[in-house]
Amino acid sequence: MKITLDLSKLVEDGKLTAEEAERLKSLASHDTGSLAVNILIAFGVISIAASVGALLPSAETVIVMGLIMFAAGCAVVLNNVVQWTVFGQILLVTGALMFSGGVIGLGEGSVASMLIVTASLAAASIVARSSLLASLAVIALSATLGARTGYSHATYSLAIFEPTLTVVLFSVLALVAYRASLRLKADYERLAVIVARTSILLVNFGFWVGSLWGDPLFLLRGFKDHNPAEMMRSIVIQPSVFSIVWAAALIGAAIWAVTVNRRWLVNIAAAFGAIHFYTQWFERLGATPVSVLGGGVLMLLVAYGLWMFNKRMTASPPAAEAA
Repeated sequence: MKITLDLSKLVEDGKLTAEEAERLKSLASHDTGSLAVNILIAFGVISIAASVGALLPSAETVIVMGLIMFAAGCAVVLNNVVQWTVFGQILLVTGALMFSGGVIGLGEGSVASMLIVTASLAAASIVARSSLLASLAVIALSATLGARTGYSHATYSLAIFEPTLTVVLFSVLALVAYRASLRLKADYERLAVIVARTSILLVNFGFWVGSLWGDPLFLLRGFKDHNPAEMMRSIVIQPSVFSIVWAAALIGAAIWAVTVNRRWLVNIAAAFGAIHFYTQWFERLGATPVSVLGGGVLMLLVAYGLWMFNKRMTASPPAAEAA
């Protein structure tokens, strides 16, 4: 469980002594340093796994090398060899990513290969207690529904081909992971929270794409038996449905998050609320000086309302968890 505290304010209000504040600050500094190291390791591991996978002669070789590295990492981590712990974690994560890349290459990105990768990354994340692998397992699962990203010069793209299924599947996964996090020990609680948060991001991406394009329900209507271009002209679930449900879901999530002091969810609801608002506003009114002015005024009014709501909740804080 993680919480956010304003130590200076608590000391000023007499709720903490200066010594207590300094002790908490030193603990936070250690955690921040660990986070920085983990971020650097994550980028390095992904880079190494991708480049080695590209250099090896075949997908089978990548899979074998990945399994060997993963086994070596397991030997270090499970035997609790303290001086080699970081190296063991690097071997574990790199091996898992290489194995996943090899399976995807061998299966040519098929649904079956993505399911194998999802299960493998989930299992590896538990063994390695790796937040990165837990998050990637959720992303791999989204790829079974056709989710993907792309990049060309100065342009990033996001594709969600099954908005409805994405919203439903990852809403359920987020709920299950959150409920599990309440019952798990700290290390595994962290993994469950990461799974829930990654799922929430995918839910919002599903809503975002659906609010713009609607959903022709490719999978449920039998994609292989229909012309995709024709199916796109016969949208089953209209964009307006996604827009309304998304707005209601964001408001509900924000209210719940405030009442139980889930700051991360409050921030995500606010960020995607702004994205949703401006997307729909400019899709319908265009980017004119008047529409920009109106959008800004409305957003400030909403922010003021949220501030007043948060102020009332702070006046009588509930006894609840924080993350």
